[in-house]
Amino acid sequence: MTDGLIDAVKVFFDGVGIFFIIYLIGYSTFLFLSVVVGASTLYHNKQQIMLKNILQQNYYVPVSIVVPAYNEEMTVVETVRSLLALDYNVYEIIVVDDGSRDDTSQVLIDAFHMRRIRQPVRRQVECQPEEFIYAALDQKVPLTLVRKRNGGKADALNMGINVSQYPYFICMDADSVLQYDSLREIVRPVLENDDVVAVGGSIRPCNNVELENGRVKKYRLPKNILACMQVLEYDRSFLSARILFDKFNGSLIISGAFGLFKKETVIACGGYERSTMGEDMELVVKLHEYCVSNGLPYRIRYATGAICWTQVPERLKDLRTQRRRWHLGLFQSMSRHRSMFGNLRYGAVSLISYLYFLLYELLSPFIELFGILTVFLAFWLDLINVPFMILFYVIYAVFGSVLSLTAFFSRIHTIDLKVSFSDGVKAVLLCLFEVTCLRFVLAFERTTAFIGYRKKRMNWGRIERKKIQVK
Repeated sequence: MTDGLIDAVKVFFDGVGIFFIIYLIGYSTFLFLSVVVGASTLYHNKQQIMLKNILQQNYYVPVSIVVPAYNEEMTVVETVRSLLALDYNVYEIIVVDDGSRDDTSQVLIDAFHMRRIRQPVRRQVECQPEEFIYAALDQKVPLTLVRKRNGGKADALNMGINVSQYPYFICMDADSVLQYDSLREIVRPVLENDDVVAVGGSIRPCNNVELENGRVKKYRLPKNILACMQVLEYDRSFLSARILFDKFNGSLIISGAFGLFKKETVIACGGYERSTMGEDMELVVKLHEYCVSNGLPYRIRYATGAICWTQVPERLKDLRTQRRRWHLGLFQSMSRHRSMFGNLRYGAVSLISYLYFLLYELLSPFIELFGILTVFLAFWLDLINVPFMILFYVIYAVFGSVLSLTAFFSRIHTIDLKVSFSDGVKAVLLCLFEVTCLRFVLAFERTTAFIGYRKKRMNWGRIERKKIQVK
């Protein structure tokens, strides 16, 4: 190469290096700040509970629990049984079978001795027509099953909204179990502030966890290594960003596995968007946009004590499918509401939340893979300081691992769970592998998610299920 070309290549790699140092410092700073804020919030909440300095709930918000289901015959009965055992006074359960091809409806009908009824459905938000409606008349709370024509998860949730009778509704997955006090915890922000239009719950993997009457009987890390790494990932995610965003009303996502919404506001903004793969994030972003555009005072909260136990994929194939779908949903929501970016009307939601999701969620897999390719190219051209590169990467990996472990053990301690010594060692050993290896595998899947996605954008996706250990 000529001297001019060599100089240009060096300038390019110097610029790339500076960009990645700034990028990683920005991400590490945000992660550190959010984990510190999250951990301190959890400990503060625990102290309040110990001192009884919390809202004593003698009042209840009537809640409709909507459970969309598609081919969930393996788990849906246990999910409903767990919902019937909740420590709450006024609620109803609505299971929406979105045209399943297995016996999802039949196992529910048989398990709870349900009878077919005639019930008019008031379509306040658009959804596919119902095929039949069953109800159980001898349960603790009203239990309704609606079988409808297949239209996707968002469409099933819209049907649940139309059938529901209470002013607030909860969306949750058919492979999940709520902790016994989750309803009381998730409605607390509503009792504290009338402006709350949505509340997100905390999601925890239940693989290898034994639950009895909505309480954790025995907590163990999953035997499956892939599921175990997701435990660390979930704790870091829910402890960090979501608690921090809650401090300034900046939450952009509420997990579809467990979230509370004010029905009136959701209907006013059009319900769940049926053409997106990320209906959970899409609805939250749409609520921000609707309330700001109409000058409505509002809050979107996150309830750390409202815990939902859910199954996470134990096969790499299933995990790849899940993360590709999540990333496409993220892209669809952010592109649909791109007018929020840099718009001062939305305040911190635009200047902090949207920017974070853009740089460190949507674009991060592309940036990370580009970084890896750049490192290999620089090494091939002998333009890289190998010892410095290795040291920088080790520092980054150790820093990320420490924060993951901080989040994991903070979560364990503050909700009074105990882990065995072997599980503690397993968490320490796997956290480094999760940060350094699994992250880049999933980055590749997220980067390639856009290939042929239009053909599958309405597909629920299929993940292998196992029976939840509920007693």
